[in-house]
Amino acid sequence: QVQLVESGGGLVQAGGSLRLSCAASGRTFSNNAMGWFRQAPGKEREFVAAISWSGSRTYYADAVKGRFASSRDNAKNTVYLQMNSLKPEDTAVYYCAASTKWSVARTNLNDYDYWGQGTQVTVSS
Repeated sequence: QVQLVESGGGLVQAGGSLRLSCAASGRTFSNNAMGWFRQAPGKEREFVAAISWSGSRTYYADAVKGRFASSRDNAKNTVYLQMNSLKPEDTAVYYCAASTKWSVARTNLNDYDYWGQGTQVTVSS
């Protein structure tokens, strides 16, 4: 059974940092694109970041560019999202996702097949 498990969320003050992790089990995703999405209350799930299979290419939503960075450790079947200079508007449930069809980074949530359960990130002002 394939599982993606996020961790690292929590409550942080504006300007602070958090590092999210997403550990995959049940199969390897070392040849596949991985992504991060978030969903705030009352809003649709939106793209945050994506990383190619090798980690050499990353893409970010404009709202987080320059503040967030995604990386991966294929030996550990794990991806990370380093979030710096957090703002109250970053408050959301953050989900990691894995694609079985794509090795290059994808920004469309419909390109991802497996999803984690999400981790809450709350940024206080």
